[in-house]
Amino acid sequence: MLAELAPHHIRAIAPYQPGKPIGELARELGLDPATIVKLASNENPLGIGPKARAAVERELAELARYPDGSGYELKAKIARKFGVGEAQIVLGNGSNDVLDLIARTFLTAGDSSVYSQYAFAVYPLAVQAMGAEGIAVRAVDYGHDLEAMRAAIRPDTKIVWIANPNNPTGTLARPGDLIEFLELCPAHVLVVLDEAYTEYLPREKRSDSIAWLRQFPNLIVVRTFSKAYGLAGLRVGMALASPEVADLLNRLRQPFNVNSLAQAAACAALDDDAFLAESVRVNLAGMAQLTAAFQRMGLSFIQSYGNFVTFHCGDAGLLNRFMLERGVIVRPLAGYGLPNSLRVSIGLPEENARFIAVLEEAMDD
Repeated sequence: MLAELAPHHIRAIAPYQPGKPIGELARELGLDPATIVKLASNENPLGIGPKARAAVERELAELARYPDGSGYELKAKIARKFGVGEAQIVLGNGSNDVLDLIARTFLTAGDSSVYSQYAFAVYPLAVQAMGAEGIAVRAVDYGHDLEAMRAAIRPDTKIVWIANPNNPTGTLARPGDLIEFLELCPAHVLVVLDEAYTEYLPREKRSDSIAWLRQFPNLIVVRTFSKAYGLAGLRVGMALASPEVADLLNRLRQPFNVNSLAQAAACAALDDDAFLAESVRVNLAGMAQLTAAFQRMGLSFIQSYGNFVTFHCGDAGLLNRFMLERGVIVRPLAGYGLPNSLRVSIGLPEENARFIAVLEEAMDD
């Protein structure tokens, strides 16, 4: 009865399902947590970097104080690192917080929003939560069809969401195609470019997206510290936008949405180039390790530019259960419309080897 107090579009939401935690699997199957390998949530297998860890330890003594609600030091660091004005920065409790904030600021019932088939699940959830209509555009080779997405824009469209690289498929749009999309997109439509995995890209594949902000005031670039920077548990994300757009987002942002440990760690992480480079190196080697195994076993997969690979395996539900029973957690993709596929995050060499061994066992079973 009380549920009917909520609007229908809220009651119709299917909550986002994160990757299964190690503790949950240990409880379910009676496994020793120390023997479980989690390769489901695209986390950095190296953990937190040394500079970020030291910053967190220094900040512990101040936990009785509220964090800086404006995030002054972190904003200043971001501004210097990426060459933007502090008035262009919006901080979030992870990039999910920022994506939700964008939807809450600009969408209302009666609006529409465009995203790609197989795109990050938070986009349709954020749109639906506002009572707006989501327009899912058919993917091409599991990636964004930018031309079709532009054609799908209607007079009531306010936001287009583009993940680059895309999760869960790992596909990448070319910089030239993105520029063309921005040039042809109506100026009153916001384009959210979600670059959660951009640090893993080789330099020649990266878009100069932050520089594009000067040319396209309707562009919002979203980044996270959860992946290559190794701060998933602390939850730090950011949006870079025109001052006008950032001002509106900051009006709705909760004043203490990024805690003091997260702010200190993110500041330090931006200075730890050695850790970032090692994270990228480990990821590149792990990608080669996994894809070589898929090729050896005759399993098809989607070429990925992130820190994960989606592979096709027939009965993915059965294989996922087989792996869980042996202490390996990967990510089922039925919720993304890929019921015959699983996504595996790239781990340390020994974690990748464990996944490969269990996969080989399943193939031989």
